[in-house]
Amino acid sequence: GLVIDGQTLNIIFQGGLEEKFLALTKHCRTVLCCRSTPLQKSMVVKLVRTQLKVMTLSIGDGANDVSMIQAADVGIGISGQEGMQAVMASDFAISRFKHLKKLLLVHGHWCYARLAKMVIYFFYKNVSYVNLLFWYQFFCGFSGSTMIDYWQMIFFNLFFTSMPPLLFGVLDRNVSAEILLGLPELYKNGQ
Repeated sequence: GLVIDGQTLNIIFQGGLEEKFLALTKHCRTVLCCRSTPLQKSMVVKLVRTQLKVMTLSIGDGANDVSMIQAADVGIGISGQEGMQAVMASDFAISRFKHLKKLLLVHGHWCYARLAKMVIYFFYKNVSYVNLLFWYQFFCGFSGSTMIDYWQMIFFNLFFTSMPPLLFGVLDRNVSAEILLGLPELYKNGQ
């Protein structure tokens, strides 16, 4: 791991040592920036995003973390004693830091699985609907007449577009939360 403070980050950013800093961080499993300003935090996140072309996640609990959370691809705000500014600027909010493990490993895995199923579902729903309209045009001689009443088409799309995501969101859990917390390597499988 690497622990770096705000003064060292100043030297890195002002001296043009970003490439060397990134080369050093590639050899570390964890990089911790402490005693740094909000601007330095967001600059580190932007540097990693642009230079390494990776997805970034920022976690913060106060107003000084807002710029870092907004610079990341995914921001997590922790509601606490420092106020709600980080929560308001984040994509996800948790009440305590200990809930981060469940957010990432359990809900993240479920989200991957649900999104994959819903993309396939919407693709085949639209393919079947367009296929039906396509073959009807052969029957009516490509006159452009409508096969389905306008209101029926609206209700078809409303029903088949709104109900499955709600049902998947509430009922679909391909693996239980206990197993996902016990076997963190299953998260990689979802990606």
